[in-house]
Amino acid sequence: MKHVFIIGARGYHAKYGGWETFVSNLVDYYNDKNTVFHISEITDYTTFKEKKINDNIYVNPIYVKLQGSVKMFIYTIKAYKYYLKYIDKENLKDAYIYVLGLKLFNYLKVKRTETRRLGVKVYVNPDGLEHERSKWSLPIKKFFLLSERLMLNSCDLIVCDSLGIQEYVIDKYPSLKDKTIYIAYGYEKMELSGKDEDVLKEYGLIKDNYLLVVGRCVPENNLELIINGFLKSDSNKKLVIISNLSSTDYYDKLIKLVDNSDRVLFIDGVYEKEKLAYIRKNAYLYIHGHSVGGTNPSLIEALSLTDLNLLYDVCFNKYVGKDSCLYFKSENDLTMLLNDKQYLDKSKKELGKKAKKEAEDNFTWEIITGKYKKIFK
Repeated sequence: MKHVFIIGARGYHAKYGGWETFVSNLVDYYNDKNTVFHISEITDYTTFKEKKINDNIYVNPIYVKLQGSVKMFIYTIKAYKYYLKYIDKENLKDAYIYVLGLKLFNYLKVKRTETRRLGVKVYVNPDGLEHERSKWSLPIKKFFLLSERLMLNSCDLIVCDSLGIQEYVIDKYPSLKDKTIYIAYGYEKMELSGKDEDVLKEYGLIKDNYLLVVGRCVPENNLELIINGFLKSDSNKKLVIISNLSSTDYYDKLIKLVDNSDRVLFIDGVYEKEKLAYIRKNAYLYIHGHSVGGTNPSLIEALSLTDLNLLYDVCFNKYVGKDSCLYFKSENDLTMLLNDKQYLDKSKKELGKKAKKEAEDNFTWEIITGKYKKIFK
């Protein structure tokens, strides 16, 4: 029996973000009775006990008292320490620890002797370029850069969810090339039941009459660029931005940028998968401004549902969209694309099937879990 211990996400089926969605889909689609997943889950309560989801999925609450940005770092270290003790106590002989993100700093190195004694293989997914994310202060960005070097040199396998990230790792750490592998993020195929009109009516939308953006409200997703590029265009459609809207300086800046224009509609996060799928399916086109990270789940979902996709021109996006999408590098690029309606209409007819095939051929969870089964062998 193989045992895979996953740490770094907030939990299983937790509604927080990409890591949590990844963990839930990975273990739900895995379908191998000879593999048991143990998933750490952060908690503010000391009384939570291990939860058995089924014979192959267990959730282990890890209590962390501290608050703030340091909380996830402490949580990841405590989870790693807890699972080493668990593996030792249960005398497990075929165990893997899969670390999501770069929050362990030198802890892998400190525990390397114990890890090897137990015969545990440690895999690390470095995520995107954490040191470039705007949400982190300069000291934390420096921490991530140093943690990246320490963790990648101390693990057994580096799992990159983007070809761009794999290239970055190999270019920066040539000696690690042979222990670096690419396994993308997956998407969940949706069987829609034909409630398009009801969902669109709920959000005040009309089929093919809006341009869609879905993503977190952070500078590296280039929402400011997208809004400016759209407002300078003569498009007669609405720009709809679905995001985690909150009273942050960046969101306030976007509101001022829009300046009460009825051409731009902000919608707070839509977390019901089927509703979001209907909104994607009926958009005239999708605009993806993400500039940092790996294989972004929002982009794959767009390929599978939206007939025309305009992507910010970085390698992370181009390796996913390839020739099934259109690309822009600046506000002016985006404005020119949006102004050329004849070209967009033609591209929409030609690229929709190609984008869906790209998603179907490369990014279904069945394909992704198949690749994971080869490394948890």
